[in-house]
Amino acid sequence: MYDQDQKVHSASDGFPILETNATILVADDHAPNRELLQEVLASAGFTVLVAEDGAAALQKFKRLRPDLVLLDVMMPHLNGFEVCARIKADSETCLTPVILVTALSAKEDRVVGITAGADDFLTRPVDTSELLARVRSLLRLKRHTDELEKAETVLFALARSIESKDPYTQHHCDRLSTYAATLGEALELPGQEITALRRAGIVHDIGKVAVPDAILLKPGKLSDEEWTIMRQHPIVGERICAPLKSFRLVLPIIRHHHEKLDGSGYPDGLRGEQIPITARVLQIVDVYDALTTVRPYKRALSLDEALETMTEEIARGWWDLKIFEAFKNILAEHHRFPLRKQNGRIAPNRYQA
Repeated sequence: MYDQDQKVHSASDGFPILETNATILVADDHAPNRELLQEVLASAGFTVLVAEDGAAALQKFKRLRPDLVLLDVMMPHLNGFEVCARIKADSETCLTPVILVTALSAKEDRVVGITAGADDFLTRPVDTSELLARVRSLLRLKRHTDELEKAETVLFALARSIESKDPYTQHHCDRLSTYAATLGEALELPGQEITALRRAGIVHDIGKVAVPDAILLKPGKLSDEEWTIMRQHPIVGERICAPLKSFRLVLPIIRHHHEKLDGSGYPDGLRGEQIPITARVLQIVDVYDALTTVRPYKRALSLDEALETMTEEIARGWWDLKIFEAFKNILAEHHRFPLRKQNGRIAPNRYQA
């Protein structure tokens, strides 16, 4: 039974299911099928959009961004498999649930649907109770996913607000996100680690929210006491991001991106391969970006100067040579990371902060 005020639907097992005011797109070229699905879903309290073919469905989806999509497989212009694949190929919409509705029962057809990214299947003739159960289940999952995305968005916004305090580090987080993911791809790291690198590029210094501005923006050399405070930021950052399960692979990058292979880094003094490879990747691009941008205490180095400095530091046992070589290859072959030409006075390097 549907309560219009509370938007609570009772499932067949007797447990109440809290629903948002969800919008569902139904795409089917056969009018009676389309009208039946529209009537069932509207009666359950959902807002229903309709499309008469695959091309119209994709256009309406892009314009109105429904919460869930029901696609007939056999449609003109674009079939359901093609529409599903296009929705799932877009990083901004790939988490939108898609249910394929079909009279096809062959295993091969389901494999095609799974390959396209479909979240579920319904076979015709559609059982209305099964339809509503599957729709509500996927919408519950989407609600949790949306909440997770909101939490991630808050963290990203916090990280960028910290960055914005210092005009010299403008767009540093976005650059590192791109640099780190590109380098991770060149090293053929697993996809989940590349995603972690992309996120870590944004939030790696989020712990600096606990560092006073007088220290964070100090143009001169930090005192021993100030360094002690500064070196806590990886621990604070890890603590801030720890509640998010989706950041499980991000946390080691946040905590260990200031470690050094010789054990002289912080906060844990890890050595060699004790430092996660993802943290070693972020180290390389973080150092490069710091060297090639102007800061209050240094001018921006040229590409050759930056690589020479990093080579010297590798000789001291600080950074990973293999990862550094892969990064140099990216710079040489693809010119992916243009330098920012800025002037300033040269001063002792303090980029490890």
